[in-house]
Amino acid sequence: MTAPLILVSAVGLTRRLLPHAPRLNALAQANWVVGHVEPTPAVTCTAQATLITGKLPQDHGIVANGWLFRDTREIRLWQQSHHLIQSPTLPQILKARKPALKTANLFWWFNQGAPFDISVTPKPFYGADGDKRFGIDGLPRSIPARLERDLGPFPFPSFWGPRAGLPCTQWIAQAAANVLRHDHPDLLLAYLPHLDYQPQRAGVKGADMPALVRQLDDAAAPLLDAAQAAGARVWVVGEYGHCDVHQPVPLNRVLRQAGLLEVRDGPFGEILDTFGSRAFAVADHQIAHVYVANPADIPRVRDLVASTTGVARVAAGDERSELGLNHPRSGELVALSRPDAWFSYPYWLDDARAPDFARTVDIHRKPGYDPCELFVDPKLLWPTGRILRRLLAKKLGFRALFDVIPLDDTLVQGSHGLPAADPLDRPVWIGSGPNPGADRPMTDFLQPLLSELGV
Repeated sequence: MTAPLILVSAVGLTRRLLPHAPRLNALAQANWVVGHVEPTPAVTCTAQATLITGKLPQDHGIVANGWLFRDTREIRLWQQSHHLIQSPTLPQILKARKPALKTANLFWWFNQGAPFDISVTPKPFYGADGDKRFGIDGLPRSIPARLERDLGPFPFPSFWGPRAGLPCTQWIAQAAANVLRHDHPDLLLAYLPHLDYQPQRAGVKGADMPALVRQLDDAAAPLLDAAQAAGARVWVVGEYGHCDVHQPVPLNRVLRQAGLLEVRDGPFGEILDTFGSRAFAVADHQIAHVYVANPADIPRVRDLVASTTGVARVAAGDERSELGLNHPRSGELVALSRPDAWFSYPYWLDDARAPDFARTVDIHRKPGYDPCELFVDPKLLWPTGRILRRLLAKKLGFRALFDVIPLDDTLVQGSHGLPAADPLDRPVWIGSGPNPGADRPMTDFLQPLLSELGV
């Protein structure tokens, strides 16, 4: 291999949107571009695991952004351990076949414990008193320290939450350029999430997509310039496209009303009881894994879920193979929403008994994905004042709950998770070398990448 290869994950970039990105479109015109047929579900963790293994979720095991860990009965989302992937991965293959190749990963998921030579990943600090401090981590640790010294602290609030937006993508692109210039990796992965936020808030039709795509393109400029200076090839992949949605589907409330879901009430609100529940759902955008404790209940639960407004399909048992999701981590039932609907996680029937974390940004405690975390509750009279008071209390040493997230899931206007209905809305694959010639399943990505790396 004579020239470095930069692999950019530009979340939400599709064939339809590419013309609005002058630099990335020029890159595509100078090389080639095809569409990727998404895995199910078309969500970040599943898509990235598929890209770096060339396998379906039922083989690599990343069946969603989170699932029920059956041994502990804990629902965990957004886990970062590379060891959760159950198929050989890109960095593992490279270490085995071409160990001299120097690799770097900036912010792609499953980065912790991965055999990259350089890694940088988001990783807050958690105090014993409940305090939380934003931070990044990576190896060698001198590199995250250097990046924050050179670029300033990583703008964590723009990575997720009500303030999610452009600054984090700008920082990651600049950090990737910094690593390329100073550390000279042969392969560098960079995750640019800018297009993942506003389309969920406002929907595709409600967001100014041309402006957002141009912002992404401008943010990528430092990395593209550094790649050109280094004589590097640049590949770009999307993970999914977004669609407009108008109907949240609260499956857990349906299951609770049917007497199948149990909660434990307490001083901090109601908590989902995964041990006592006969059935519950882990909602993740437009897919839901429904876990059923007793096989005898499966027919009843399936009928109940299938009859719920907004549900398009329910797969059980070996039927999950048709979705590529026949894996022990999947629910006994896998539900897909209609294209204009999505699954919300709430299980409480009275907002007064919602758990305290429901009104906060808390991606690890919620038993499902919550896009409401992208909003500040519009019912609050002066949310800025509320936040300032919480910050002051925190600085004075008191515990403070940043409870500004709305419980109204009808605010969400965009989602993803289903394969695109129109090929123009499939995620892009911009590459060099032999042209695939036509849209290809995402499972077909790894082998051409390995070939470009001379492996």
